[in-house]
Amino acid sequence: MKFFPSLEVRKLLHELENQGKAHDAAEPEHSERMLNLEPETAEIVSILARSSGAQRALEIGTSNGYSTIWLAASIGPAGGRVTSIDRSPEKQRMARENLSRAGLAGNVDLRCGDATQIAAALDGPFDFVLFDADRKSAPEQLKILLPKLESKALVLADNALSHPAEIADYIRMVESMQNFQHTVIPVGKGLSVAFYSAE
Repeated sequence: MKFFPSLEVRKLLHELENQGKAHDAAEPEHSERMLNLEPETAEIVSILARSSGAQRALEIGTSNGYSTIWLAASIGPAGGRVTSIDRSPEKQRMARENLSRAGLAGNVDLRCGDATQIAAALDGPFDFVLFDADRKSAPEQLKILLPKLESKALVLADNALSHPAEIADYIRMVESMQNFQHTVIPVGKGLSVAFYSAE
């Protein structure tokens, strides 16, 4: 049985996990931290991406590319692509380097700037969305992305339990729409998982 991701990619991911934790512990500025997904959360995101057969994923919050590598490794082998947005040029520089090390740079389109503005300019359609950045702007971004979702899509958001006040408007929005089936998985910092169906 093959390991997934490959042992080489897992070794890199483990390296990034340790680097991210050490960096965040020493960095007083929240915006300068890596704020990577918890490893167990990343594993679930990967399983959902693979099992759903996602082909066009959108990630809001690239950071150093840790979760981007997970997504690209999950859907890239079947021809899928990831579009990932981050406002920090420095973090995206790191992400580009890490994706190259993982051999996955060709499966990812990195966009740098304001996520809401970039999301409005994207064509779509997307069948997998991961919100892992500014939780307060997530509702507006979701509103923009709704017409750009495939007829069936998974929409995920991290920090559902660690930052309940900040993500509350997003959760309320998802739960208020009839086309979404939603739950929160108590893993890592809390993973909001919603299945969208246009039917």
